[in-house]
Amino acid sequence: MLLSMTGYGRATRSEGAKTYTVELRGLNSKQTDLRLRSNQNLQQHELELRTLVLDTVGRGKLEMNLEITDAGSSGKLRVDLPLLAELSTNIYFNLKTSLPDSTMDGLVPALLRAPGIIEASSGELEEQDWQQVQAVTRDCLARFQDYRQQEGAVLGEDLRTSVRAITELLGRVGDYDEQRITAVRDRMARHLSDYLGRANVDKNRYEQEVLFYLEKMDINEEQVRLQQNCDYFLQVLDNEDEIKGRKLTFISQEMGREINTLGAKAYSADLQKVVVNMKEQLEMIKEQLANVA
Repeated sequence: MLLSMTGYGRATRSEGAKTYTVELRGLNSKQTDLRLRSNQNLQQHELELRTLVLDTVGRGKLEMNLEITDAGSSGKLRVDLPLLAELSTNIYFNLKTSLPDSTMDGLVPALLRAPGIIEASSGELEEQDWQQVQAVTRDCLARFQDYRQQEGAVLGEDLRTSVRAITELLGRVGDYDEQRITAVRDRMARHLSDYLGRANVDKNRYEQEVLFYLEKMDINEEQVRLQQNCDYFLQVLDNEDEIKGRKLTFISQEMGREINTLGAKAYSADLQKVVVNMKEQLEMIKEQLANVA
């Protein structure tokens, strides 16, 4: 199973006159980050909420909105005056020279519409409310995870396709291996003949130098390691771990090192074309892995 970092979930529950709503969005990110917006009286449980969400989601940039509305409340409103004053002061001193006075006159009415400035006064959070908040949060997380699994299934299939394409290209490397060695050997002999003349060449020393040069061109180890990395990538992709994006990224980096070494040792236009196609598939893998949890 593979999980995408992008996802969306929303859940609502009603109990009496109260309605509990949780909305969660996920975006790709190398780090785990949760932005939580909730009613003021939920702050005492914010750490528990964060733990509940992060233990389930694991990785990604998350934005969560949690709201409790009470149709039976008295309708009183609470204005966060310190926050309003801070925003007004910062905006006024930073923008007063660049904005017309007419715009600055409408600053406070505009700020009153900002989230968190005005909230319905719902009093203290009761234990029953907290139980409902936990339940609706779990409902939202279940829908969020379902979304991520569906996206992850598509990502997983794309990754398999790219890795198999690299494996198929790797199978074509052997078609050019003997050909390129023969070409290099002939080129070296021709250069020696042109510059020194065959009578001046120590054949034994020449063969030793050719063998040394051809050993440096040997790509058998790179082929074996690249195949092993491709196999390991598919193995990790199909295991039961939910969070595997970092491990797959590390494996893809090892694949890239072997592909680059193949290119450096190619000495063949045909083999270079194969390597370029491998790199194209590897870039597609990296792009997809940026969104894997």
